[in-house]
Amino acid sequence: MDMEKFTQLTGIAAPLRMINVDTDIIIPKQFLRTIKRTGLGVHAFNDIRYNEDGSPKADFILNQPQYKDASILITGENFGCGSSREHAPWAILDMGFRCVIAESFADIFYNNSFKNGILPIQLPREQVEQLMKSAEDDPDGAITVDLEKQTITRGNVLSFDFEIDPSRKHSLINGLDDIGLTEEKKPHIAEFEQKDQEKRSWLYKKSL
Repeated sequence: MDMEKFTQLTGIAAPLRMINVDTDIIIPKQFLRTIKRTGLGVHAFNDIRYNEDGSPKADFILNQPQYKDASILITGENFGCGSSREHAPWAILDMGFRCVIAESFADIFYNNSFKNGILPIQLPREQVEQLMKSAEDDPDGAITVDLEKQTITRGNVLSFDFEIDPSRKHSLINGLDDIGLTEEKKPHIAEFEQKDQEKRSWLYKKSL
């Protein structure tokens, strides 16, 4: 299955000043029954986002109107820790976030993000703090994430480079998940099968 391509993203950034945000905070266990990738955004951060009666908590940053259309999430270290659940990046993506910027990520969440079309970017703490503060001080100021150039910019004020594995960059730019990457290699697979059939023809004989 193809994912939406990610080349350049310009949007509002939401600052979530929390560290060690685990996957149960991102998407609590009671919402894991579905195998659909859509519809989870409304439940993301459920326990800290809503009151007991279901009304939004006014002091939760992602409920504040200036960040309602945010497509970039800036947060603290060790984001996505805890139990392994692919529903976590599904929920983040369904909220509208295509990019998450943090000092560090839990490995499983980090890997799952790429597989679902989300770009997780690791930056030094001081750079994350600068982006966080700029998003708080001026919510309307857009940030541009350029995957091809591997840069993050905010007008003429901030500009940072980031690292990314070349294979993950290729996947995001071309909108390829694991199946799409395999399909890219169809000619090589077909060539191997043809040569292997010539060498070991008995393996390819159909049983009567």
